[in-house]
Amino acid sequence: MSEHKRKRGRKPKIPDAEKTLDLPSIAASADDDDVVFSVSNVEIIPTTTNPSISSAAATTTNNHHPDHRPRRGRPRKHPKHETPEEKPPPLPRAGHCRPAENGGADFAGDVEPGVARVVPAMDAVVKVFCVHTEPNFSLPWQRKRQYSSSSSGFAIGGRRVLTNAHSVEHYTQVKLKKRGSDTKYLATVLAIGTECDIGNSGYMYIQYVMVQVGYVDLSIEFLLLNSSFVLGDVAAMLTVEDDEFWEGVLPVEFGELPALQDAVTVVGYPIGGDTISVTSGVVSRIEILSYVHGSTELLGLQIDAAINSGNSGGPAFNDKGKCVGIAFQSLKHEDVENIGYVIPTPVIMHFIQDYEKNGAYTESYRLLLYVIGFPLLGVEWQKMENPDLRVAMSMKADQKGVRIRRVDPTAPESEVLKPSDIILSFDGIDIANDGTVPFRHGERIGFSYLVSQKYTGDSAAVKVLRDSKILNFNITLATHRRLIPSHNKGRPPSYYIIAGFVFSTVSVPYLRSEVCSLLRNCCVFCCTFFQYGKDYEYEAPVKLLDKLLYSMPQLPDEQLVVVSQVLVADINIGYEEIVNTQVLAFNGNPVKNLKSLANMVENCDDEFLKFDLEYDQVVVLRTKTSKAATLDILATHCIPSAMSDDLKN
Repeated sequence: MSEHKRKRGRKPKIPDAEKTLDLPSIAASADDDDVVFSVSNVEIIPTTTNPSISSAAATTTNNHHPDHRPRRGRPRKHPKHETPEEKPPPLPRAGHCRPAENGGADFAGDVEPGVARVVPAMDAVVKVFCVHTEPNFSLPWQRKRQYSSSSSGFAIGGRRVLTNAHSVEHYTQVKLKKRGSDTKYLATVLAIGTECDIGNSGYMYIQYVMVQVGYVDLSIEFLLLNSSFVLGDVAAMLTVEDDEFWEGVLPVEFGELPALQDAVTVVGYPIGGDTISVTSGVVSRIEILSYVHGSTELLGLQIDAAINSGNSGGPAFNDKGKCVGIAFQSLKHEDVENIGYVIPTPVIMHFIQDYEKNGAYTESYRLLLYVIGFPLLGVEWQKMENPDLRVAMSMKADQKGVRIRRVDPTAPESEVLKPSDIILSFDGIDIANDGTVPFRHGERIGFSYLVSQKYTGDSAAVKVLRDSKILNFNITLATHRRLIPSHNKGRPPSYYIIAGFVFSTVSVPYLRSEVCSLLRNCCVFCCTFFQYGKDYEYEAPVKLLDKLLYSMPQLPDEQLVVVSQVLVADINIGYEEIVNTQVLAFNGNPVKNLKSLANMVENCDDEFLKFDLEYDQVVVLRTKTSKAATLDILATHCIPSAMSDDLKN
């Protein structure tokens, strides 16, 4: 065997002299192994420029090698000794960056080491405490047991605080607490806007987040046409009289509508703790959404930041520290993740400007003069994507638009627009066959966005195609009410009682709170007690739901009047099972609203009271005995009056 044993492994490849790259050479020495580079030889250079620290580190390193041989790898660079004048300013530590005037970023250089700087925009976010006392729509002469909720809000200019409408709905008392404070300040509610949810309280819907945990409601996708998704209410405006509350509070500044993938930070006081919470994400989607509480279509932002119960009413900031929206709901479903919704700044500014123009406070029922809100076009329309449909409607190849299905007879548009008209443009902006208009680069949005930018009373130019002719109209926009309203705007429910029959009006809150229903799916009527509650769109009487979804009022003051229940007494024997049944006529006269019914009954001199109900039912009572028995029935059930206060005036 050879004296020099061959080492295991592949034979080293020796390059030819001609093929060797012209690289800087390394002088060979007896310690060639010291030139090997390995991870263990990597050294992290301290960021400090203190000479004493550098020299100490060098001493420690040299003592680590007794033979003082050169270290492996690239030689270490020693920082130059700089004079204090030559030293660069230290970089700010985390927490030292704050928005300048709640806007762009600058650095706080006057902060003591180790002390975090408070961001002014964060100090504007407050916690809202509210005590609610909801009306009892099933027993309209009384209210439900009060409950408390907490949500978020933030300060804006003019010593005002903005929050969600549902955060203060049916409020009895509202208090605000600033960040880092131990004092709760009494607040006054200035205005509530129910169309865009900046001011409503108490529940958590699947697509409409409210304060009270545990109440989940499946929204109706088709409350408004062309609605791919359904959302919640709008906004409320508060103020605090105590000057101490406003000390050190800088109002939040509003930014522009963000773009897709823009970063957003949601700040508020959600469940899970008492201190302020911050979650971040990006803008995932911008589109027109249907707000259930207000039954209107408005612009909405979808984000992937966490929005939990209690976040409602808190601001969403962009990366410049400006508010781009109000967090108000999240989508909770097993098939989705990280879907939250924000009311964007255009909707917020519309609410604020509407309040400044029309808002006021009234002592009647402690009600707010609700802001007038967002106008609607007052028509239902269908898409014109089918080519045969366009040909049948005499549309040319270059014409696009949507077809009017129905016109609200109580709307100003009914004077000029007709069914089967083709809306070609709104305010000079062409409408596509799918009902969209250009929005931003690469984006389209429903043309109802153009309507929502207007105010009630504004005029708009509408171009329509009718019988192959193009017509131009100037229409006045107005808010519209549905036959079954989505909210009562804080008013207590109306009722009228005669002979134990409780007459009331139907609204969405009424359907949610109703506790008794008559099932008519079998031959024999049977009264089954259950709560409509969260499943009212499935369990309420079919005819009521049909009117909720599709019926339009024929008169401005038309209401859907029903027999809510019958308080059992001797005079109403045989009528006990009549529940939630619409009243069509009284003594042959149509019933257009509850007040007209009460007036007709109170002024009736006929021998009998005859009520014509749906399903061809008839109720007949003697007039004198019915009015006499009413007083005893009221006393038995501790009812203070046979009618609500609004019917007395």
